Formats: sequence, structure tokens, C-alpha cells
Amino acid sequence: MQEKTAGVYDEHQIQVLEGLEAVRKRPSMYIGSTESRGLHHLVFEVVDNSIDEAMAGYCHHIEVTLNKDLSVTVSDDGRGIPVGEHPQQKKSALEVVLTILHAGGKFGGEGYKVAGGLHGVGLSVVNALSKRLEVEVEREGRRFRQSYACGVPLTELKEVGPSKRTGTKVTFWPDDTIFDSVDFDYNLLAQRLRELAFLNKGLKIVLRDRRPAEEKKDVFKFDGGISSFVAYLNKNKDTFPAKPIYIEKEKDNCWVEIALQYHTAYNEAIYSYANNIRTQEGGTHELAFKNALTRLINEHARRLNVLKDNQENLQGEDIREGLTAVISVKILNPQFEGQTKTRLGNAEVRGIVEGILTGELGHYLEQNPAVAKKICEKAVQASRARDAARRARELTRRKNALEVSNLPGKLADCASKDARESEIFIVEGDSAGGSAKQGRDRHFQAVLPLRGKILNVEKARLDKILANEEIRALITALGTGIGDDFDVAKLRYHKVIIMTDADVDGSHIRTLLLTFLYRYMEPLISLGYIYIAQPPLYKVTKNKKEYYLYREEDLEKYMQKLGRQGTTVQRFKGLGEMNPEQLWETTLNRESRTILQVKMADAIRANEIFTVLMGDKVEPRRNFIEQHAREVRNLDI
Repeated sequence: MQEKTAGVYDEHQIQVLEGLEAVRKRPSMYIGSTESRGLHHLVFEVVDNSIDEAMAGYCHHIEVTLNKDLSVTVSDDGRGIPVGEHPQQKKSALEVVLTILHAGGKFGGEGYKVAGGLHGVGLSVVNALSKRLEVEVEREGRRFRQSYACGVPLTELKEVGPSKRTGTKVTFWPDDTIFDSVDFDYNLLAQRLRELAFLNKGLKIVLRDRRPAEEKKDVFKFDGGISSFVAYLNKNKDTFPAKPIYIEKEKDNCWVEIALQYHTAYNEAIYSYANNIRTQEGGTHELAFKNALTRLINEHARRLNVLKDNQENLQGEDIREGLTAVISVKILNPQFEGQTKTRLGNAEVRGIVEGILTGELGHYLEQNPAVAKKICEKAVQASRARDAARRARELTRRKNALEVSNLPGKLADCASKDARESEIFIVEGDSAGGSAKQGRDRHFQAVLPLRGKILNVEKARLDKILANEEIRALITALGTGIGDDFDVAKLRYHKVIIMTDADVDGSHIRTLLLTFLYRYMEPLISLGYIYIAQPPLYKVTKNKKEYYLYREEDLEKYMQKLGRQGTTVQRFKGLGEMNPEQLWETTLNRESRTILQVKMADAIRANEIFTVLMGDKVEPRRNFIEQHAREVRNLDI
């Protein structure tokens, strides 16, 4: 039994956090983290209020400005937050919204039918986590203003003049004592604002950056809505039909938009949304889409005689090969479920989406038999490849977590069977693999050496991918399976660490591995299981003391500090040049190593980059290289 620690626990130890103190005390509970993701979440919370006004039909223009003084301004031309006295709180409705959690116009009444911000914590949380916030409201022919500091009003709500427009403008300065950094990433904001403009047809969103010497500006407005979204996603691919198929219909207070288009490559990309919120784990709307599409294409394949009477039905994965689709539903009371609360659970949505897609897409395919036939023929080809892939997949299956007889022979497994403490190093080459195997901690560290460069999966079907010995070994070692067999719960190591040489070939191998993981095991990235090892570039020795340096710029600093006389410098051209002790000390030892976690802030941008860099088309890749050539670091000469 543990020894009890001294201390009093009585009624005096029960604390009540007043107002917004709870948010400042535990910010991560409200915005996820105090790192970059949480910082940018503040902007999205304010923007979401403007988007809700747009969905209600009152807002047509939103502006987001990054100011030189590190503040952010979000303005819209909506109705303006109400400023009259709240009947219960006896202060202005604006102050209630800015200082009380779970206060807003989205819990009933006639203010909003559909809203993305569902919990009423948006503006109050932003206010709490800002060292200063200023709000200006224009409505009913008047302009009002109020200032806050750390969630507390600095001034009373004041009328400051007449106005001929309506809207809300919020300027806030994030609290630098709470956030790791208050430096906003323009590109990250642009990606989300572009997405919101796609999802809200005709809405104009302007993003400005006034921080650099030369002001940056982007205007996002898409009259085609999610049809333009699909065209954007497929812009570097050969597609059919020429224009995305677009469906829009409302039924039983559920507004459904679907856009889809095929391309000649092999990966599928389906993005689903509910009330503008990305449902990364899918849900009833996405499941309904897949079921209805599978049924429809099978019916047309038989009607067009592409699928014979003696042939089995096409599987869903056959029909979705090369498909890009966006599904957006807007409903009154969305219910979110799942590990990250990003799966839509509303049962009634399933029947509505299935019915709308079956009717509207069925009509389109009947009116466009050439397109229908091309989709069916592509699916039949995918089905044939799937049969070959199935045979190859059998080689990657393990019977259970304790039976290791069919693990790849080159894998040096760890003793531990606890995935939470286990890690696997995917190592470039047998030489480095040998050093890693000798230098590792055998209890929890496994090593899988790969011979050379794996297949570029962006340009290959699954059957060809699974015929690749190195990829098969990787799938088997990780234990999750692939495709419809994929199950993240079966992952055998909760740290999958890519360890390649610090040169161009090493970067290429790392990119090929990340392409495979993104296309076929994406949850491993989004759940944070993938890492990149950071082996040192140099070993500097002086007076029998060794220093390992990881960046080019660090070498000159150290040489100046240590003095050049009697100092030797060794440049590691590859991991294979390190002996097991050096590899342990610099790259394997949890106490002293540096590893980078692979994060995916934006799946759409990731999809775009993988298509550009690894896809069939040369022109987009050349344009990308020309545009970013000056940003290259560590290029071998």
C-alpha cells in the first residue's frame, strides 16, 4: 500500500473558477493544444461565427487580416451580434457571448437553423485566451464597440456612431504567455478558408497578410461550390467526365450536396463534411454514399453488358478506384461520434443521402451512357487487379499477434508484445540495418531493413504494389493489413520510425515510404504513429571529446567555439558509416535522440502535394520545382 502524503482535503480545497478562468487554466480542453494547431483554432472559431451567418443567408463577405502587431482581424457583413440587454444576465447580449461559455444563438430559437459552431464556446474562448480583444458591431443603423483583456471587459459597450451596414468585426491579440508561439501560418489559414469557400457556394472570403514588407492577399469565391472543389482536387489529373457530376437537393431539413469525378489513376479520395466540419472518420452520410454508388454502378454494369450474368458483383473498392468525391450535408442537429468526434452519427441522414444519390446519379448515368460505360469498365479492370492483389495480400496476413512464424525474415523483432512501448525502425539498406540491429534495445526496438527504393505507389495498382517484396515485408511487420483489411488496432508498434540517410537518395526513399503510408495506411499518420529519425551529419572530435551535429549551420558555430586546431570533423555520408554504439547514442537512444513526428494539418493539401510530386504528370512537378528551387536545403553537390 502506498504511503499517504501529508495535506488537508476539505471544503476549502474545492475551487470554483469564475467566468473564463477555467479556459485560461486548461486551454487545451477547449482548443486542443497551445501549439500551432490551437493558435490557428482561435481564428477558425471566430470565422465559424461568420460562416454560420452565411449558412443562414445573411453573410456574403468575410475578411481575415493578419496585422503587423501580431493581432488578427475577422470581419463580416452578417446581421451583427445582438447588443440589447440579455433578459437573464442583465448585460448586453454581446458581452454574454464574449464572457460566458455555452452562450450563443445556436441552441434553439429562430437565430440559426444550421450551424457549424455547435457548443457556443467559440468567441468566449478566443476572448479568454487573448491578452486583448476588440469587437465592433454594426446593426440597426448604429455602430457599437467594446474592449476586453484576458476575457474581462475593459470598457462598457459604447455606441460610437451611425452605420449604413451590418456586420461584426473582431480583432484579437493571442496571449503569448499561453501559446508556444503567436506567429500565424498564412498557408495553413489559406487552406481552411479556401475549403470553407468551396463548401459555401458564392461566399467571398478574403485573406490578407500585412506582416511582411510586401502584403499578401488571396480571394476565395467559388460559384460552383463543391463541384469547383472536386475540379480543384483533380487539377493535375486526367479526368472523366470533363466536368464533375454535381447533385444538390434538400429533403426533411437535410441539405445534401455531392460532387464526384473519376481520374485515370488508382487512388480514391472521398472528403465528407457535416455543417462545414470535416468528418475525417466518415459517418452515416459517407456510408450512404458508398452503398448507393456500389449498387448503382453494379446495376448499370449489367445493363450495359460490361458485367456478364455469370460474373460476381463489383466490390465497392473496385468502383471507387480513381474516384474523387466531396459529400457535404447540412442538418439541424448533427451528432458527432468516434475517436476524434469527427464521425457523423445521425441515422436519418443515411436514408436521405442514399435516396438522393440513387435518384439523381441514376438519372445522370441514364442520360450519359458513355460516361456510365467508362466508369463500369474501369471498375471491372480494378476488380481483375483486386483478385491478383487478394492473392498477394494473403502473404501479408498474420494469424495472431503472438504467432511470428510468418513475419518477414529480415525483420529483427523486439521482445515486447506491448504495442504502446514498442517501436520499429524502417532502415535504408542492409549495412545500416546491421548496425541498427546491433545497437538497438532489443526489448522494445525492432528493425526492418529495406533494400533500395520501394515502388512509387502513386503510379501503380494494388496488385503491383503487393507484388513488391519490400512493401509486403513492411505491411506484414506492421500487422495492420491493407485496404479493406486495414485495422489500426492491430498495429504492432506505436512508433514507426523512418530512418534514412541524410542525402538526396535518403530523402527520396523517405518520400516513397510516406507516399505509401499516406495512400494506404493514412490513419497511422493522422493518429501520430509515424516518425522520422534525425541522424547526425557530423561528428566533431577535440581532446578526445565527441560532439554530434545535426545541421550544416551548426558546424561553423562549433568550429568557432572549439577552435580549429586539433579538431577533426567526420561527415557521415550514410547511416552505414556509423558503428552500433554511435547509432545508439545519436539516433536510437530515447534519452538523447531527436525524432520528428509526421503530422498532417491538412489532408487536402497533402493529397495535392503527393499528386504533384509522385503522380504521372510532369508539368505540375516541373512548375513546383521551379517555384520552390531556392528553398532547397541539404542538397548534395
